[in-house]
Amino acid sequence: MAAFDTTRPVAVLSAGRIANFVANTFGTVAAWNDARTTRNSLSKLTSRELEDIGLTYACIDMIATRKTR
Repeated sequence: MAAFDTTRPVAVLSAGRIANFVANTFGTVAAWNDARTTRNSLSKLTSRELEDIGLTYACIDMIATRKTR
């Protein structure tokens, strides 16, 4: 006689979970791209130009990766 084990949960993703995953992935990629473009733009400025806006080269990474509210 065969036995069928029904105690293990079924690994099925609901449509909401899939949509959430896609949205989170898209948001992560968009945030990474925004940080990359900000970092590249600020890195092209001279020390004098950065000083005019109140930044230094040491601040660039912090500014590029900060979280928005």
